[in-house]
Amino acid sequence: SKDPNRQVGACLVSQNGVILGIGYNGFPRGCSDDKLPWAKKSRNGDPLETKYPYVCHAEVNAILNTNHASAAGQKLYVTMFPCNECAKIIIQSGVSEVIYFVEKRLENSDKSYVASHKLLSMAGVKGVLGIFPL
Repeated sequence: SKDPNRQVGACLVSQNGVILGIGYNGFPRGCSDDKLPWAKKSRNGDPLETKYPYVCHAEVNAILNTNHASAAGQKLYVTMFPCNECAKIIIQSGVSEVIYFVEKRLENSDKSYVASHKLLSMAGVKGVLGIFPL
């Protein structure tokens, strides 16, 4: 990821260990990294001068970059625990397990991560904090 603040990558893997799709935090296809902002905050408070309305998260990119392979029943490896928006897409795509390496501490966390835990748990998506297999 070219994001200077959040280096996130994701990999969708079949139950047999075959890589189905990969993704990272970035702007949509055809949208120049040089013409959109990477800033977390705007100098004048304009949200359109920040990265947030433009960036596609790694999890979404990994699910979409599968060359039409189904994500249903597969595992998603991701560097950070997914936000609530990604959790909804993970659930809707049918991913059965999310293996992540870094998690924000929930008591200090953004509410989106609390919501994400709730959604994934309710939907029966297994979440595992672990070390990536080599």
